[in-house]
Amino acid sequence: MEINNVIQETESRFGFDETIRKIHEHAESSGWKIPTVHDLQETLRKNDIDVQEVKVIELCKPEYSGTLMKDDPTKFVSALMPCRISVYRKTDGKTYVSRINSGMLSMLMGGTIGRVMGQAGSEMEVIMKEVLAEEPLPDF
Repeated sequence: MEINNVIQETESRFGFDETIRKIHEHAESSGWKIPTVHDLQETLRKNDIDVQEVKVIELCKPEYSGTLMKDDPTKFVSALMPCRISVYRKTDGKTYVSRINSGMLSMLMGGTIGRVMGQAGSEMEVIMKEVLAEEPLPDF
């Protein structure tokens, strides 16, 4: 399995700030929570490392995470929670979005985990559809 099948990168139609804003709007209007946004550029700047803009948006839909966290056999997937979308600018001046291919991983997991991850992955792709320069990942 190639890494670019597990982690998907797609160019955004918009600049960095507009991409972040649109993801926030679509996530919140779809019932997702945004507990944290990590500003990796700022974190690295504090350590005297200069990089272009990079923000990692954490997304959570409590009904999905709750389903997986209430039972001991599914708690191990907490390592993948909350869902994350990374938005960054590359040296070509374009803004990109990367995320774990939850739909593909859901097929590997099966059962409750597979069902929940598949639903979450499909919803995340809908959230990002407007910002992506190409079609989102297919449903699995």
